[in-house]
Amino acid sequence: MKNYLKYISMVFFAGLTFNACETTDLDLRVSPNDLAADQADPNLLLNSIQLAYASNMDDISDIGAELTRIDYMLGRDYFNNYPGDTFNQIWRRTYSSGLSDVNDPVDASISVGMFTNINTLGAINNESETDYSFHLGVAKTLQAHMLMLLVDYLGETAYSQFGNPDEFPAPTLDDGATVYATALGLLDEAEGLLSGSPLTLGADDLFYGGDTSKWLKLVNTIRLKAYVTTGDTANFNAVIADGNYISSAEDDFEFKYGTSELQPDTRHPDYAQDYTPSGANIYQSNWLMELMLDNDDPRIRYYFYRQTDATPGADAPANEETMVCSLAVPPQHYQDGGFTYCSVPNGYWGRSHGNDEGTPPDNFFRTAVGVYPAGGRFDDSSFGVVGLGAGGGGAGIEPIILSSYVDFWRADMAGNDADRATLMRSALEKSIAKVQSFGTLDVNADLSVGADAAAVSAYIDGIIADFNAATGDGKENIFAEQYFTTLFGGATEAYNYYRKTGYPTTVLPNWEANPGPFPRTFLYPQSEVVTNPSLTQKQTMTQQVFWDTNPASPTFPPAN
Repeated sequence: MKNYLKYISMVFFAGLTFNACETTDLDLRVSPNDLAADQADPNLLLNSIQLAYASNMDDISDIGAELTRIDYMLGRDYFNNYPGDTFNQIWRRTYSSGLSDVNDPVDASISVGMFTNINTLGAINNESETDYSFHLGVAKTLQAHMLMLLVDYLGETAYSQFGNPDEFPAPTLDDGATVYATALGLLDEAEGLLSGSPLTLGADDLFYGGDTSKWLKLVNTIRLKAYVTTGDTANFNAVIADGNYISSAEDDFEFKYGTSELQPDTRHPDYAQDYTPSGANIYQSNWLMELMLDNDDPRIRYYFYRQTDATPGADAPANEETMVCSLAVPPQHYQDGGFTYCSVPNGYWGRSHGNDEGTPPDNFFRTAVGVYPAGGRFDDSSFGVVGLGAGGGGAGIEPIILSSYVDFWRADMAGNDADRATLMRSALEKSIAKVQSFGTLDVNADLSVGADAAAVSAYIDGIIADFNAATGDGKENIFAEQYFTTLFGGATEAYNYYRKTGYPTTVLPNWEANPGPFPRTFLYPQSEVVTNPSLTQKQTMTQQVFWDTNPASPTFPPAN
């Protein structure tokens, strides 16, 4: 995604006023990309808004996946792993007033944040005889979702004092509950703008191709996201009863990537990192691979591509050169819990949570991202190597809100275990069908080694039977494990679920026995703290979001 944004040729615009979230003397510079509102093209503004949003979703999903063991996290100490610059680029893509960040050449082309462009778009719509309701409805939908996520991950964010530097030269942050209420209000506005089937007027809708009916379903689904996060059962059920939400794969909310390698690089960012002439560069999560292997999950061959059939220290001899930890004695807390410290068998070559070893010459051995969602290779047990153009060429997706996710939300909010089991079954059916549909991207793969319909049914039946038979933590762990597995590639909500429930308790602990408190929110973006005198940086990451009412860290969650 970042490369896609780096090279794409379009003009980005500033708002009618500078964004107060970038203050003091920096605002005296004049960006070559700044244009007055009457000079701005609403279609290009909407493009910029959508691309900034999609790039943010990629970054936020990665962070959520690392903390919940869906992805591998490098580093033993949470506070050091996620310093003050963790959210710098997300914040800039959201709030920037139009000043290029010379210290970030990757995303320097995004000189105007999505919220600034939304304000400009609103001003144009108010002043123009042309009705830009489609543009503004789409923009407000994305803005509402981004506001909620910023609260989920930071605890609070800027809105009420944003974009008005004359009155608020050093804007303060709004509390999380207020921002959530504001976001729901923006969804009401978006619904009003989109309900009349407004014309797209030549706009490029990068998500739904101009289909306002799908955008209206997304509006309701983001409402569901708010209600499941805050535990608002009544309003959640009211939206479900209305029926107009994402409930099938045809309505899935996702960003689609391409196969171009240069000018622009439109490939899935994980594919771009793993499918290189020098081999794979990402380590996959030992916890997720082992879970899926043990469960015989039919999605495993689509999620991961193995470059070898055995792993040092598991079903191959320990190897000091390619996997140092295969020779190590696991620390006591790993021994006590019976956790996999280093190696998963069958060539699932990844790393456990917190592994901070250096990078050995294992790029043509480690497990790479597969055909879903990154558009890589389907694992047909050929054990070839990755490389440019292999598999689906990177034509994957960024899953944002899928119908399978929504079924898990419905199961989470269900009042009894029978309904939970029914909805979990539906979620797994939808997830596996979608994942398996990506196999055709890899035209050279032997898809016959994948699970057939009977095997898929048997897998789902087994999971549901285990869930129905289990009680207490066992039941909740099965549910959470399947939810997290389904969220692979789009794990934004996993971090919320983990903080709300503490499940699954089966995740691998950090390599470090005492990694510090589990992050309940992240530090404020340091780039904002140093330019905004109203902000003082947090000293810990233990501050809890308004909807997180569980015991404080490190008591909660159980697996640190």
